[in-house]
Amino acid sequence: MKTGLWHQHASVAYLAVLLGVVGHASSEFVAVLTQVKGPELSVWRFLLGGLGLIGLALLFPASRNLIEPFRKAGLRMVYLSALGVTIGYLLFHWSLDYATVPQVATLVTTIPIFVGLVNLWLTKQAFSKTKLVTGLCALVGVALLITDGYLDKLTGSGQSLVGVLMALGCAATVAAYTVAIRPVIVEFGALRITAITMSIGAVGLWLVVGLAWQIWVNPLTLFDRPPQQLGSLLTLALWNTTITQFFWIGGLAAVPDITRGSYLFFLKPVIAALLAIFFLNQSLTTWQIMAILVICASVFFEASVALRKPSQ
Repeated sequence: MKTGLWHQHASVAYLAVLLGVVGHASSEFVAVLTQVKGPELSVWRFLLGGLGLIGLALLFPASRNLIEPFRKAGLRMVYLSALGVTIGYLLFHWSLDYATVPQVATLVTTIPIFVGLVNLWLTKQAFSKTKLVTGLCALVGVALLITDGYLDKLTGSGQSLVGVLMALGCAATVAAYTVAIRPVIVEFGALRITAITMSIGAVGLWLVVGLAWQIWVNPLTLFDRPPQQLGSLLTLALWNTTITQFFWIGGLAAVPDITRGSYLFFLKPVIAALLAIFFLNQSLTTWQIMAILVICASVFFEASVALRKPSQ
């Protein structure tokens, strides 16, 4: 079993998860900037992001042996990659073709709730009263922050409803993958397993999108694209995927309580709002300020409990 820095110090593991959340915070917006349709975009993102993770793994001697994990957990990694990457992120990018960014962002932010439910099913670790209260408060805050208090930004019909259901499916499948892959990561290391599963999922995405949409992505054409689109694709692949997935998945595998650790994901829309303030010169409304206070209070309370009593 691995006993690296993340596993020895809970605070370092939670910091890794937080860094992963920072990367997730801009993924919807960068995806829209690429101007590439959802199914095709998911292939580009994980083909390039998976290659980035493999390259990162090969830089460190401890993670260079990418064959060893297949001897013990090859089948598990294949079906979990298909679930959490091929299906999960196909639904995520595809949903943006139908639903709005606020709708998708809100539904995807339910991942911590699904993490807790899957963890309850697999490990029998029940929700505490504290987790239930803070989780629901944070979720309400997320909805208020993203919609600015207007319900019509979350509701929709027709194609919008299809996108909402896809985003919900993404949250459920990614959460299931995150919990189920944890024992493999603990044994073989976050970087190695993240690189392998993201790459397997990318191959699955390439096949599914090619067969279903007749879009066979050719990575050799990457640099034929306009500069802005090229930059957005590389940002989505290397920052929002390679680095983000390493910190998010590896950090959650190392925290003492995966349900509590996943609650940091509720900060995703808060970080996105702060980025909009600093880089887009946007201002916050009263509703948004109230929502940020509720979300931050809920998450930081959970974090303080985790650091004091990591087993609860």
